[in-house]
Amino acid sequence: MSFVNKNLRYLRQQHGWTQKELADKLKVKQPVIGAYEEERSIPPLFTLLNIAELFSLSLDVLVQEDLSKPNAKKKILPKKEVLAITVDSNDQENIELVPQKAAAGYLAGYQDAEFVSELPKISMPVLPRNRTHRAFEIQGESMLPIQPGSIVFGEYVESLRDVKNGKPYVLVTKQDGIVFKRIFRFDEHKDSLLLVSDNREFAPYTIKASEVMELWFVVSFYTKTLPEAGLQQPALVDQLALRVAQLQKK
Repeated sequence: MSFVNKNLRYLRQQHGWTQKELADKLKVKQPVIGAYEEERSIPPLFTLLNIAELFSLSLDVLVQEDLSKPNAKKKILPKKEVLAITVDSNDQENIELVPQKAAAGYLAGYQDAEFVSELPKISMPVLPRNRTHRAFEIQGESMLPIQPGSIVFGEYVESLRDVKNGKPYVLVTKQDGIVFKRIFRFDEHKDSLLLVSDNREFAPYTIKASEVMELWFVVSFYTKTLPEAGLQQPALVDQLALRVAQLQKK
């Protein structure tokens, strides 16, 4: 049984906030809070995370414990960085695009809700709506055949413990900025990450896990440039030329 709706009302009243004040803090509309408290709607995951962070509670306690009871366990979380997000008029998360020209500013403003709200929005209807996504315009040729200028879509990863070895990620790092690499993490070196490019002309390198400020698992990409690798094979080009010549004679 979930107590999240009941707990939200209890926590709001304990802090002496109106529904409007709570809505402003969670960056949603007041009727949304009313729907939650009246159990007409259940908060999506990203809103649950924001509620848990706002009230310094663990997510499992927020959902599974009746906080109005005197013996309720209130597991306080240590302060941590909060992911800034925006939502549309239907209380659905937007997908913000971080273009190359905004990459430097993103390092300073990735936690700033106002900065994030000013980023362009991009649509990808096939992505799950109950998860947090962000889009990044990549530069450089380290991940060929994905071309420079392509847009990769990342799903937010909350913890490095969830990293899947060999999978592609966008990392927001303190020293190197925004990078797009495959990650390898080994048990004997838990404090380090090995970053590998698909383009073997770029050597792998390691960074400290503490350097990572945000992590996004790449689930899709968009490019304006069609791949030409197949047409660069001489045998295939010759076959195509021969076929065209045959058609022209008919």
